Amino acid sequence: MTDRRQFLALSGSTAVLALTAAAAPVLAQQSGAAWSPARTITIVVPYPAGGPTDIVARAVATELARDLGQSVVVDNLPGGAGAIGTRKVAQSAPDGYTLVLGTNQTHATNISLLPQGGGYDPIKDFVPIAGLADLQHVLVVANELPVRSAADLVALARKEPGRLTAGSTGLGSASHLALELFKVRTGAAIVHVPYKGSAPLLTDLLGGHVNLSFATTPTVLASIQAGKLRAIAVASPNRSPDLPELPTLAQAGVSGVEADAWLALFAPAAVPAPVLARLRESTAAAMKQEAVLSTMRKSGMTPNARSGEAFAVFVRDDVARWAEVVRVANVKAE
Repeated sequence: MTDRRQFLALSGSTAVLALTAAAAPVLAQQSGAAWSPARTITIVVPYPAGGPTDIVARAVATELARDLGQSVVVDNLPGGAGAIGTRKVAQSAPDGYTLVLGTNQTHATNISLLPQGGGYDPIKDFVPIAGLADLQHVLVVANELPVRSAADLVALARKEPGRLTAGSTGLGSASHLALELFKVRTGAAIVHVPYKGSAPLLTDLLGGHVNLSFATTPTVLASIQAGKLRAIAVASPNRSPDLPELPTLAQAGVSGVEADAWLALFAPAAVPAPVLARLRESTAAAMKQEAVLSTMRKSGMTPNARSGEAFAVFVRDDVARWAEVVRVANVKAE
């Protein structure tokens, strides 16, 4: 029979074991052991459901769920140029259970364009998990415009300053900033005409109501292939896989006009190192799956897997680059 002293000794041992078990996840994180999620992970997409960003997020979420062994859901929180959803993630617990699919808008240009940067700092408040994909901008001109190269376009803009008009998808949009970067690099005097989205912009391009645009590849690809618009160059470090014969602007003689839009996965900045490492590992695995890569391509994007460490450097450079463009061109967002 167990006496009272033996019972207390056993009870104390049980309590120690219970405390040790309860502390195990914390100790594992502190020791660098691999993290395993215990509940559903949410990826916030700060744009409407059904768009390319949302579609890519859902493809990545499916693969993350498979690899991590937990549900990964997508929550669309659009508005404020992507700032509403992004700000919510910045303010969420840094535990790996709330992530955001960020873009060049949310994590590179909003800080320079929006009041108080949209209420968050893309560098201080976030850590990149991985870069995912790029969306290239093509410099296109109306067929009636007598230019066939970037040099022709710059020469005409300098010869007749203020004559040429360039449409964009809105004040402060990626296509607008690409135009302003081109103007800064070349000194071309081109009048900016903002539109509310790509559909009205394309209509006026085809109708000859604006002379040119830096438009995303999916917006103008069919029109280029049909001979309804003339492609001059791609504003990217790399040629377009959809238009492989088209030179980059650097190859066409205009350097420093790389204006790819991009997608990347971010976590709140203070996420523990083991959690971040596991999320980075799982995302890298997802970016090797053909289901993810084909979804990106069908959405008009170019898969571009980049490690979190490398992407952190890229984001810092991108923030600084666009801040300078916004300052020099005095760009104001809508």
